Amino acid sequence: MDDIRCDEQEYLIWKWSPDGMTVGKTQKENAIRWGSSLRVKPGEVAAFFYGDGTRVDYIEGPFDEILKTGNLPVLSSILGLAYDGGTPFQAEVYFINLAKIIQTRFAVPYFDAFDARYPDVAVPLAVRGTLTYRIEDYRHFVTLHRLSTFAPDDFIKQIRDAVSRYTKEVVTNMLADCDLPLLQIERQISSINLKIAEKVTPRLFQDFGVKVASIDVGAIELDKASVGYSQLMSVTRDVTLATIQAEKEARVKQIREMQRTNMENYAETLRVNREEMQYGWHKRTQSENFPAYQVEAQTSVGVAGANALGDLGKSGSGSVNIAGDAGFSPVGLAAGMAVGSAVGQNIATAMNQSSFIQYPSQTPPSVPVDGYHIARDGLDAGFFSMTQLQQMARNGQLRPESLVWKPGMKNWEIARDRSDLSSLFEETPPPIPRV
Repeated sequence: MDDIRCDEQEYLIWKWSPDGMTVGKTQKENAIRWGSSLRVKPGEVAAFFYGDGTRVDYIEGPFDEILKTGNLPVLSSILGLAYDGGTPFQAEVYFINLAKIIQTRFAVPYFDAFDARYPDVAVPLAVRGTLTYRIEDYRHFVTLHRLSTFAPDDFIKQIRDAVSRYTKEVVTNMLADCDLPLLQIERQISSINLKIAEKVTPRLFQDFGVKVASIDVGAIELDKASVGYSQLMSVTRDVTLATIQAEKEARVKQIREMQRTNMENYAETLRVNREEMQYGWHKRTQSENFPAYQVEAQTSVGVAGANALGDLGKSGSGSVNIAGDAGFSPVGLAAGMAVGSAVGQNIATAMNQSSFIQYPSQTPPSVPVDGYHIARDGLDAGFFSMTQLQQMARNGQLRPESLVWKPGMKNWEIARDRSDLSSLFEETPPPIPRV
C-alpha cells in the first residue's frame, strides 16, 4: 500500500508519486491503490485531480487516515461503484503549502521621472523593496494555475515583474497627481508604500491567487551622476535663492512701511493727546471754579434776554399792530416784559448766590505729593498725577530729559534723576529709528 504524504521542508506546490516511480515517466504514477494511507500536515492541502482535472477533491490538514470511498466525495459518487475498492484509481495528488510565507525582493530599474514643476527635466529613478505573500484561497489559486505545469521559480518571477510594474506606475502617478518635488521623494516612502499596497494587493489576488501580507519599499534612489539630476539641482537652487530674496525684500518693505506709518501716527497721536490734555485742563479749571463759571453763564443768559427785550420794544421790529401797520406792538411789549422779568429774576438770583461764593485765592492750591508739574516749551504745562505721568511716559509725552517740579523741590530737575520717575522710562520702548 502507498503512503501519500509530503516530507519536503521548503515547498509551495509539490506533486506526489508512488515509491519507485519517477514523476513524468510513467502513467502508473497516477494509480493509487485502495488501502493507501493519506497524511496531510497542518497548513497543507492535498488536491486529488481526476481525469482531465475538472474534478478535484481537497483534503485539508491535519489528516491521517486510510483512503476510503467516504473520504473522497468525487470517487465515492463517480468511481466507487465501478471499482468498489478492488482496483487502483487514477488521480494526480498535489500538496499545497498554505503556511509558507514567501518573501520576494523586487526592483524597478532606473526610469525617467519628472518633477511636476519642471516637466522638461528628466531624472533617472530606481526603487527597491520586498514583497511578502502566501497562498490563502487555494481553490482560487488552483483555478488560476495548472498545477501539472506549475514551476515555482517562474511563478515568483511573474509576481516580481508584476509588482515592479505596479510600483513604477504608482511612483509616476504620485509625482504628477500630488505635485511632489522630485528631490524630496525619498521622504514620501511611507505614502508610496500605502499606494503600492492599495494597487498590488487586489491585483495579485486576482491574477495570481496570492494574499499580500506586506510590501516594504526599502529605497528610492535618484541617479545623482546623471545630467538630469544636475540640471534639476541647478534650477531648484536658482528658484530657492530667488524666493528667499523676494521674501527678504517683502519683509524689509513691510518693516519700512510700518515705520513710516508709525511715525505719521506718532505725530497725529501727539497732536490728539495735546488737545485732549488742553481740554482736560480747561474742564478741570471749570470744575475747580464752578461757582464763578455758573455766575458767568447766568450773566450771559441775562444779557441775551435783555438784548431780546430791547429788540422787542423797538418800533418797526417786525411786530404788527391791530390795524396791520408796522410800529408799536402791545403784544410784543407784553412778551418782552415777561422775558425781561424772567431774565431779571435769574440775574438777581445769581447775584444773591454770588454773594456767598468763596472765590479761590490768588495762591494756587497745594499740589498733591504724588505728582509733578511738567515744563513744556519753557512754560509750566500743569500738574499731573503719577498715573497720568506713567501714561505720558508710555506715549512719549514725558521723556527722561523733561523738567519736573513739585512742592518741596528747590529747582526744576530732569525726570530721569528722580528715583520715583526713573522707573517709568524702563517700561517704555525706545523711539523708532528713522529709516
